[in-house]
Amino acid sequence: MLKHQLIHPEINAIIGRAGHHSKILIADGNYPASSTLGPNAELVSLNLAPGLVTVSQVLETLLTAIPIDIVNTMGIPADDPYAGQGDPPVWAEYRQILKDAGSELELEPIQKWDFYEAVASRDLVLTIQTGDQALWANLLLSIGVRKPT
Repeated sequence: MLKHQLIHPEINAIIGRAGHHSKILIADGNYPASSTLGPNAELVSLNLAPGLVTVSQVLETLLTAIPIDIVNTMGIPADDPYAGQGDPPVWAEYRQILKDAGSELELEPIQKWDFYEAVASRDLVLTIQTGDQALWANLLLSIGVRKPT
């Protein structure tokens, strides 16, 4: 029996094979997940309906199962209509989830096209497609090291 909250068998298998520095993309409902999949990545679709499931729900669950050492958001380009309006509201939700999980990690935005490059890298092992409708909700997680017990 698993001791963490993550019960999805395919996701558990993939993260069980992953190592330090492996990356996981939690994609929102607008992200082109199938056409930007890295060469070593698997795609798990959890996009049941618009808004189901959310990136926040996946993040909260993954944090019970694996150590994370970097959390990247997709930076908002200067020419985007959302630019200059501050952080997207969903980022505050991510910060609260990290804090509630006992993490001191900060969100680290990387520019949109650099984000796509990071997702296309050989380090990406998993893309989880959600039905999240929030703008700028994509998260790229880097798996950390497991602390000795």
